[in-house]
Amino acid sequence: MLEEIKNMIEPIIVENGYYLDEVSFVMEGSIKNLQVVIDKDGIIDVEDCVTVSKLISPILDEKDPIPDFYVLDVCSKEKGCE
Repeated sequence: MLEEIKNMIEPIIVENGYYLDEVSFVMEGSIKNLQVVIDKDGIIDVEDCVTVSKLISPILDEKDPIPDFYVLDVCSKEKGCE
């Protein structure tokens, strides 16, 4: 499933000047987080994470590859996901 998600979202991420580093699921209590780790040339800030989140959310909503409830967490390779 993670490879399918990566294949879905990577083209738009790359098209907008970012690199897709990793896609993973992390459980925090009973909540499943879909973590998308991005990078780019230069410094990644919160606005970059928000931008990528807005780019990939419609794709994930349309294709609906995850049947369960989850939280999308886009973060940087440098700072990691919190």
